[in-house]
Amino acid sequence: MTNKIENLTEEQMNKFPQYVEEWLDIGLSTEPVNKAMTEKYIKQAYENQGLDTSNLEFEYRCSPEKKHLAATMWNNLNAPFLSFYSFMRKEIGVKHINKIDCFIELSKYCGPVALYDKKVIVYERPVKIKMDEQNRLHSETGPAIVYRDGFSVYSWHGVNIPKEWIEDSPPSAEDAICWDNMEQRRAACEMIGWVNILNLLNARIIDEDKDPMIGTLVEVDIPDIGREKFIRVLCGTGRSFALPVPPEMTTALQANAWTYDLDGDVLRKLEVRT
Repeated sequence: MTNKIENLTEEQMNKFPQYVEEWLDIGLSTEPVNKAMTEKYIKQAYENQGLDTSNLEFEYRCSPEKKHLAATMWNNLNAPFLSFYSFMRKEIGVKHINKIDCFIELSKYCGPVALYDKKVIVYERPVKIKMDEQNRLHSETGPAIVYRDGFSVYSWHGVNIPKEWIEDSPPSAEDAICWDNMEQRRAACEMIGWVNILNLLNARIIDEDKDPMIGTLVEVDIPDIGREKFIRVLCGTGRSFALPVPPEMTTALQANAWTYDLDGDVLRKLEVRT
């Protein structure tokens, strides 16, 4: 009979931060490939499947290529999954998953690995990774990821965007609201500033507070997306900006308070807001 685990002990749950820190470091590592350790654990993975490794050929490359990614196996990019198995093995004592140990170890020494019958392609990890506060790929001044051969990825809060939007200039407001890719469209609108987008779309006023720092609740029709609501406010520096808010917002005070996760009455009493 299989033992059923329904709850974790307090001691086990207290280990979560340790695993989060360890596997974030592994997943975001920019260290060069350790060839000796990489080949050791790759051979172990082949041997676990009863495969001969005597003629196994290793090829090392700087940046991933799409045509090989479908053949990649567990690596540092799979840190969230590997952290789960690592925890279950070490802290819970789950059996019968020991064959994945080689991939847990492999993730510490290289980037993606494409496995074929007689050949293994090993990729380097990036030399630079930039992220936002929510651990999404993000950089406002350059590429969010840079590999050793110069290959780069540009990203805005987790959305891959054209290089030109960072290195040259973002698209115009007119182009942004018609951009085909909706995730990139939203990223472009954020880069340009929702205030500029709202002006272009002739935003309809739903509710306007007498306090400009509480702001104005408006609604617009965004192409291919539909109606969305925004709170347009004046910050303490005198700059106007706008933020998207949930569709159930009915007053400017309610919408502004939502952005701070506060009740409207509490927000009204605040002397300083940013």
